[in-house]
Amino acid sequence: MTTLATAVLRLNARPIDYALLAVYFAVVLGIGALARRSVASSLDFFLSGRSLPAWVTGLAFISANLGAVEIFGMTANGAQFGIPTVHYYWIGAVPAMVVLGLVMMPFYYGSQVRSVPEFLLRRFGSFAHLVNGLSFAIAQVLIAGVNLYALATVVNLLLGWPIWVSIIIAAVIVLAYTTLGGLSAAVYNEVMQFFVIVAMLVPLTLVGLHKVGGWHGLTDRIKAANSDSAAQLHAWPGSNLTGISNATLSVIGIVFGLGFVLSFGYWTTNFAEVQRALAARDMSAARRTPLIGAYPKALLALVIVIPGMLAAVLSPELARYKASGGTLDNGVTYNNAIELLIRDLLPSGMLGVAITGLLAAFMAGMAANVSSFNTVFTYDLWQAYVVKDRPDAYYLRVGRTVTVLGCAIAIGTAFIARGYNNIMDYLQTLFSFFNAPLFATFVLGMFWKRTTPVAGGVGLIVGTASALTIDQLNRHHVLHMSGQGPSFVAASAAFVMDILVSVAVTLVTTPKPDSELVGLVWALTPRDELKKRTSPQDAGWYRSPALLGAGALLLATVLNIIFW
Repeated sequence: MTTLATAVLRLNARPIDYALLAVYFAVVLGIGALARRSVASSLDFFLSGRSLPAWVTGLAFISANLGAVEIFGMTANGAQFGIPTVHYYWIGAVPAMVVLGLVMMPFYYGSQVRSVPEFLLRRFGSFAHLVNGLSFAIAQVLIAGVNLYALATVVNLLLGWPIWVSIIIAAVIVLAYTTLGGLSAAVYNEVMQFFVIVAMLVPLTLVGLHKVGGWHGLTDRIKAANSDSAAQLHAWPGSNLTGISNATLSVIGIVFGLGFVLSFGYWTTNFAEVQRALAARDMSAARRTPLIGAYPKALLALVIVIPGMLAAVLSPELARYKASGGTLDNGVTYNNAIELLIRDLLPSGMLGVAITGLLAAFMAGMAANVSSFNTVFTYDLWQAYVVKDRPDAYYLRVGRTVTVLGCAIAIGTAFIARGYNNIMDYLQTLFSFFNAPLFATFVLGMFWKRTTPVAGGVGLIVGTASALTIDQLNRHHVLHMSGQGPSFVAASAAFVMDILVSVAVTLVTTPKPDSELVGLVWALTPRDELKKRTSPQDAGWYRSPALLGAGALLLATVLNIIFW
């Protein structure tokens, strides 16, 4: 099958395409070398010295998310399920990003923590901190493996190298600039990569729509080829996405499982994203980081989901694969949707831009995983529990060394992702394990001052175990769910069990005194304290976080109505 897939998907790149790639790699490594000059301390390496403006951190925030999750996962979802995939944006992203900017960032940035696990250390103590530090580190190298595998497949298609060689080469490229310049190198590359990715997606979408005769031509082709075309062309109830046949239960699964638990768990507690906001120069810039990112996030759905739908009707191989229900062994899977569209639609020159865009997306995603992994490993595990009270230069060296370790582990985890025909299934499973219980712990800890340190750690463990249990029950056919429904149910179970167990444990254990919770719990933190440290250059009504948040929610609502 590997040989067949290579033959089917080989991209006919010409010298001009390779030249564009060469320029891109030179710029990426150049940014890393320049960023190295500004790295004088561990804070510079891990958080860019908290000096970046909001527009930079906002674009980096969204670019860090534009890895394999988006480009392979969401186009694969678009090819397989159609329009319901937009729920990952308008229900499963924008509302949570607004809450992060308006509610959560004041606590993160105001407490001057260096990572999300460090916030847990201050709120709950070492037990919850250690549990979250370990689980986060594991999650990031697993997700980095997904981005690395996606990156390697493009190198494989372009140069014909074996996948294992492509994985190693791809890892070395990302390792080079993240080790050189730390978070600054990653962030400035992510800003550049954002525009490269958009330069790939917009022309690809427009050319594809032109070829099928516009939006109506696309819908006509989907209706002709699929018996469930109505489910693919309307966002609600999304039963094909959830695998839940009952319309009401499907909506509940999307709104609660995806829109609340998975979404809020990912966007508000995932340090790979929050780290970009923590690098902002003041409180206002930190709060606006996810709010600025929410606007392109809402619109990106149109140039990611629609190309997936186009690939399913324009690519003969993918059309046959989809018609077989995903069982035909013809060398392609839904993961190949974007590659097939690029192969079939773009001429030389534009092909180089598209390939560069793919590589930019996967490098941005992997760099986000690796830069957050090295921060948590160094600050929250090594410094906190292994080697304490050493000079700052020591931890800077540890951070660079751990970057190498993270890339090495990601090489191994990349092969796990290879076993999924839609990597979105794998990613959502990981999020249900790691993000859903963490969000439950944060909600209790931030809004119920009585929540105790013991409850924080026990709740995390039970929540994760609950998600694992649902996953295994479904894999062993005790439960019967398909699509991404199992991860929605697992996330919901993790959230509910974490809350129930944490409340029960709290009632029989001793809470922290109020004096230790100021700045960490909503009720005990003065509102003025949550808005401090804003510089004059970030003043002005048009920079109001509340205004930006309301605008983002309005945009998501309008788009939801249009594609209802």
